[in-house]
Amino acid sequence: MKKIFFLLVASSFLTVSCNTEKADNVIVYPAPEGEVLNAVYKVTANGLNIPVYIAKVGMERRANRERAMDDQPNSHLFYDVAGFASFDLKSGQVEIKVSVDEAIQTAKILPTSFGITPKITGKSLSFTIDKPQHLTVEINGEHIRSLHIFVNPEETDVPDPNDPNVIYFGPGIHNIAESIEVTDNKTVYVAGGAIVRCYNDTTISTSDPDARRKARRPSFIFSGQNVKIQGRGIIDQENVYRLQARNIFSVTGKDVSLEGVILRNASVWTVSLRGADRVHIDNIKLLGHRANSDGIDICDSWEVLVENCFIRTLDDLIVVKTYNRENGTGNVLARKCVLWNEVAHALSIGAEIQQVVDGVTFTDCDIIGDHCREWSLRVYQCDKGMVKNITFDNIRIEESVKFASLWINEATWTTDPERGHIENVVFKDITLKNDGPLVKGIEFLGYDEGHAVKNVVVDNVVVQGKKVTRDDIVANDYVYDLTVK
Repeated sequence: MKKIFFLLVASSFLTVSCNTEKADNVIVYPAPEGEVLNAVYKVTANGLNIPVYIAKVGMERRANRERAMDDQPNSHLFYDVAGFASFDLKSGQVEIKVSVDEAIQTAKILPTSFGITPKITGKSLSFTIDKPQHLTVEINGEHIRSLHIFVNPEETDVPDPNDPNVIYFGPGIHNIAESIEVTDNKTVYVAGGAIVRCYNDTTISTSDPDARRKARRPSFIFSGQNVKIQGRGIIDQENVYRLQARNIFSVTGKDVSLEGVILRNASVWTVSLRGADRVHIDNIKLLGHRANSDGIDICDSWEVLVENCFIRTLDDLIVVKTYNRENGTGNVLARKCVLWNEVAHALSIGAEIQQVVDGVTFTDCDIIGDHCREWSLRVYQCDKGMVKNITFDNIRIEESVKFASLWINEATWTTDPERGHIENVVFKDITLKNDGPLVKGIEFLGYDEGHAVKNVVVDNVVVQGKKVTRDDIVANDYVYDLTVK
C-alpha cells in the first residue's frame, strides 16, 4: 500500500458539475471544480462515485509528529496524506466499495467494535452498512495514510438561501479572509460540494499589534444566542499561517448548534468554546495536522453535548478546561465519537484548570488510533481548580501508548501558585486491545495531603484481555479511597 501513496502526485482536478447525485437511498455531493483530490482510493456507494478528498495528517514516524508539535512556526510542513470520503444515507442498506491500484492482501475496518468484515476481490473490497457512522479503512497494513469514510444522516432542515438570517455557502469554492460573526438567530450553511477556504490577508502589517489581533480573529465567531452552522461542506484553513493562526470556530454564545460540516487543516484549536452555554456539537468531522490543532476545547462553558463526531488531530481531541470564569465548566457529555490521537490526549480534562470542573462524562466512544506522548484518558491538573464528578465509561481503545492518568502537579502550563484537587472519578467498562507495547498503563498521582486524588472507582477495565486489578495500578500516597472492581 505504501507504494501507491506516491500516486498522489498524479491527483487530478475534478471537472464535473456540483449537482447533487442521488440513488434510491444515497446522496452524493460532487467535489467542486478546482479541488485536488486523493488519487489513491476510488470509492462508490451503491454504485455512485464518491469523491475522495486529501487529508493532511500527522506523519508516520513519531519523531516527526513530535517535531511538528514543538516546531510551531513550521508545523505545517510535517504531514502525511490520508483520504476522506463523505455522503448521506437516507435509510436502508448501502454497499460501499473501495478500490486501489494494487492487490489487496489484508484489510481492516475501524472501529472493530462495529463488527464490519470486508469482502476482498483483487484490488477492491466491499462491505454493507445500514446506518450513518464514521469508518476508517486500512488496506495492506497502511495505518497512517488510511481512508476515512463519513456516512452522514440525510439533511432534513436545509435553510432557505434567501433567508436574511442565513449566511449561505453553496456548492463551489469560496475564499474568505475576514472573520464572519454569527449573531442572534443567524445560521451559517455550508452546502455539500462547497469548500470555504480561509486565508490570511497578506496586506496586514505583522508589525502592527492591532492589525495582528484582527488577523488572528477566528474564521467564524458564534457570539449570539440561538445560532448555528450546518451542512455537508468543508471549511479549510490550509492558507492560514502560524504567525496569524486563528480558530476555525470560536463559540461564545448561548444555544449554539454545530452540525455536519468537515473542518480541515486548522491553524490552531479547531473548535474553541469560551464562556458558551447550551452547545450541541453533532456529526462534525475534524482533520488537523499542525501544532495546537486541538479538536474541541470546552472552556468555561456549561451544558455541552458532543456526539457522533470524528476527530483526528495532532493535538488534544476533546478536552475540558477552565480559565477565569467564576462558575467554571460543567455538565459536559461527549458520546458516540470516533477518535484518532496523534500526539497529545484523546479524552481529557486540563491542563488549564483554574476554576471548578464539575460533571464531565466521556461515554460510548472508540479510540481507533493513539500514538501519543501523552495519555489516552486523563485528568491533568497543574493549577488550583477542583475537578470532580468525572466519568470515563464504555470506551473501546484499539491501541494506546499511555492509557489512563489522574495527575496533580506543576507543569509547563501552570499559572497558579497553588495546586488543585481531583475527586469522584469513575473508569468503567473500558477495553484496550493494544497489539503493541503499552508504555504506561494506569497511573494516579496526587500532589500532597491537601491536594489529593480522592474517591476513584475502576470497574471492569480490561487491558489486552486481562481485567485490571489493584496491582496493575500505580498510585502514590496521595490517592485516597481507590476501589477496583
